[in-house]
Amino acid sequence: MNNRIYWKEWCLVPDPVTGTNISLQEISSRNDTARQIIAGFWAGMPALSEVWHHLRAALQDTPLLISEITRLSAELKETRLDRANLLAAMRASIAAQSDGEPDPLCYVRDELEVPSQRHGRTA
Repeated sequence: MNNRIYWKEWCLVPDPVTGTNISLQEISSRNDTARQIIAGFWAGMPALSEVWHHLRAALQDTPLLISEITRLSAELKETRLDRANLLAAMRASIAAQSDGEPDPLCYVRDELEVPSQRHGRTA
């Protein structure tokens, strides 16, 4: 994993990996092709049916893994947004404190109440 360090505003931060070159659609397509090939071999070489059964079982895991990757990616995206919004609220609170506002923590309190509502979750 490439964790380069770069300057962002006033602090050193790791360079996040924002995306990958993995195409879940392409993986799914290759999986379908492999399953068709296994079915053909199974029909042509029934003596190896136990081997074909294990291969087919392994290939059947791919759609489940794709579904889990999709779900986790969406959850990670929501978590990153929540974190960024909370960080912005903290910075706003620090600035409000410096400006002498009467309730500088109101920004943080507001943000802590919002994330579960924003994503349709209940706390």
